[in-house]
Amino acid sequence: MQKVVTPQLSGLLSTDIQGTRSGREVEVVKKGSVKILDTIKTPDDIRQLGMEDMKLLADEIRQLIIETVSMTGGHLSSSLGVVELTIALHYVFNTPSEKLVWDVGHQTYAHKIITGRKELFKNLRQYGGASGFPKRSESEYDTFGTGHSSTSISAAMGMAQAGVLKGDKNKVIAIIGDGSLMAGMAFEGLNNAGHLKKDLIVILNDNEMSISSNVGALSSSLSGIISGQAYNRFRKEVKTVLEKIPGIGQSVRDIIRKSEGFFKGLFMPGLIFHELGFTYIGPVQGHDIEHLVKNLENIRKLEGPVFFHVVTKKGKGYAPAEKDPTYFHSVGAFDIKSGKSCDKNRSKTYTEVFGNALTMIAEENLRILAITAGMTGGTGLEKFAERFPDRFFDVGIAEQHAVTFAAGLAAEGFRPVVAIYSTFLQRAFDQILHDVCIQNLPVIFMIDRAGIVGEDGFTHHGLFDISYLRSLPNLIFMSPKDENELQHMLYTALQINQPVAIRYPRGSGKGVQLDDQFKNMTIGQAEIIKDGYDAAIFSIGSTVYPALEAAEKLELEGINCSVINSRFIKPVDKKILGKFVHSDCVIFTVEENVQKGGFGSAVLETIAQYNETKKVWCIGIPDIFVEHGSQEILRKKYGIDSMGIFRTVMQVLRSK
Repeated sequence: MQKVVTPQLSGLLSTDIQGTRSGREVEVVKKGSVKILDTIKTPDDIRQLGMEDMKLLADEIRQLIIETVSMTGGHLSSSLGVVELTIALHYVFNTPSEKLVWDVGHQTYAHKIITGRKELFKNLRQYGGASGFPKRSESEYDTFGTGHSSTSISAAMGMAQAGVLKGDKNKVIAIIGDGSLMAGMAFEGLNNAGHLKKDLIVILNDNEMSISSNVGALSSSLSGIISGQAYNRFRKEVKTVLEKIPGIGQSVRDIIRKSEGFFKGLFMPGLIFHELGFTYIGPVQGHDIEHLVKNLENIRKLEGPVFFHVVTKKGKGYAPAEKDPTYFHSVGAFDIKSGKSCDKNRSKTYTEVFGNALTMIAEENLRILAITAGMTGGTGLEKFAERFPDRFFDVGIAEQHAVTFAAGLAAEGFRPVVAIYSTFLQRAFDQILHDVCIQNLPVIFMIDRAGIVGEDGFTHHGLFDISYLRSLPNLIFMSPKDENELQHMLYTALQINQPVAIRYPRGSGKGVQLDDQFKNMTIGQAEIIKDGYDAAIFSIGSTVYPALEAAEKLELEGINCSVINSRFIKPVDKKILGKFVHSDCVIFTVEENVQKGGFGSAVLETIAQYNETKKVWCIGIPDIFVEHGSQEILRKKYGIDSMGIFRTVMQVLRSK
């Protein structure tokens, strides 16, 4: 089949994909025919293709992913890396009866495209469009919803056990990345699977580990042999015969077993999985569909737990993503030709301000350490890591370990700063409670991506941290109104000899001027930034400026409104709150967190101490999981933008 040239993509795609370009559309055509992808409505259609057509299909899917993500943003590198593996899985296994369980799920773009969602995919991560992660309500092919790492093996094990209980012999396949495999939960799942010995296939998508060098003709041949029925039937027969030999059978069998383990250890890095009770196969080249299909067809016939090691390349097929897979891991809209971001916003992000401030403060305080869980760039710690390599620790995707590791450091007199996204810090709640707060250790939690995160949706919004942290004794909890206040809060936290949490939103700051000198703030002291007598809006963090804008709109309607920058979620400023409790002002709270157990609840609890029955209107996220969409759309939908605050105050005051 002939391929035609795509001018803008030529030289950028590392494969020999070619095509024509019209506007922003890339069209890959078969000779005098439609694209193969246009004929794929379900995985059943893939099973009718020959190998050469499947290779062309991989090229077409890759181009669609690049084109779409360049406009919508998304997880590009990981999804480009598993195109061939995704096609091979749907070709060999009878999905959705046989279940694919994707770990994290940000690598499922090809999976979505070939399971009937090609048109929906064009609005990837947009409000009303396809989710960027597996979502059970979106498709029967999304067998398990994911977004956080290292859950696939446990979930797949549960499904495999359910199949046994129901008499269902369909295969269950967990696909997990090398980063996710390092987390404790993944090993808990592997250990249990090896113990129960149920039919389960675990596929390791390895795109970074040093063992990738073992990929080649020899390892592919070995894998083909080891995954074959003849080899495994021979192993079972030899084992059975040896066990029947009186006296020496068991000893000889043990020697052969150890020799087999030694042989595998020489050629393959799978000895640990073999010892966990898995049949280990690999590593196999992850971009060779023929090798993948051959091995998967053999694996499908095996019984018991199987571990299949596949080596892929992040960003495969798009040169800029291959060169810088970290940047293109989660990227905003970008120009395909240059690979450069389309974002023209020059304001520093909260993340950048935090990283810069911590680095500056650490110059003067040698006890300050920085810890993150596999998110050095995402949490703004690159500069700190470069400046203080001996004082920086990226523990990988292991949030629980990160927190207790920090507690151990704090117990020995250091000042660890743990930077983790709000949604991921949820995973370490017990460690925060048990290992930090009970012992009152001075660990600082910098909670990035707090509030509505945007296009990543349900699993990534940081809408619960106020609720799950403010109940903990000994913890001081702050949230800045802007990036300048953030750096002062960080400096203040480092002066306090107890646990401190600081939450701040995703994205650019307000563009305010940053003070040259850090200031030590008074614990629990709020700030009245506008005084009024009709209503008082107690706002926190990202809602302060929208509350101020709402107050200005209300003033045009003849309503004089106070706006309080609360600063502290815990402790609440009782003095300032008391002033408005004993006035005629109607009190409102506004927060970018769920209402249940949130900042509004903290205000209500404080007011109750005054033995008052004053009514308080709490503005925040209702008792739901928020869908994906831009921050602007979602804040507007849930009434926590300036117009939403304005409307709520107007409605309440008019009703009174």
